[in-house]
Amino acid sequence: MKTTKLMIKAHPLEPFCDSEKLAAAIAEINICAQACTACADACLGEKNIAELVGCIRSDLDCADICYATGAVLSRLTQPSRELLRSLVQACAVACSVCAAECEKHASMHEHCKLCGAACRSCEKECRNLLEVIR
Repeated sequence: MKTTKLMIKAHPLEPFCDSEKLAAAIAEINICAQACTACADACLGEKNIAELVGCIRSDLDCADICYATGAVLSRLTQPSRELLRSLVQACAVACSVCAAECEKHASMHEHCKLCGAACRSCEKECRNLLEVIR
């Protein structure tokens, strides 16, 4: 998160919200994207792959939405507040859906447990960010 904070601080324009909350959200979003990508890949390596198709799908959907959200939030020049709020809301929903799916498999697969936790943390940060986007 240190580099994210420094990049926000180095930007010539003021961020569209509190820079600490923005940096925290971007960091959690990037962590979640990586966790979801890794979880989907781990699911593909499991013997009971047919039982994990829904988990793989939600992992990949969540990862893609997180990647897009993190990228858009990193752009501070002339943001559309409406777009930002919609994207962060979509990210929170994707994280909630993915966490619920991963939690179904958490007792059997450590990667699902870890991914579910990353998704819940990301969802929380997204909801916190929604409160301060101005």
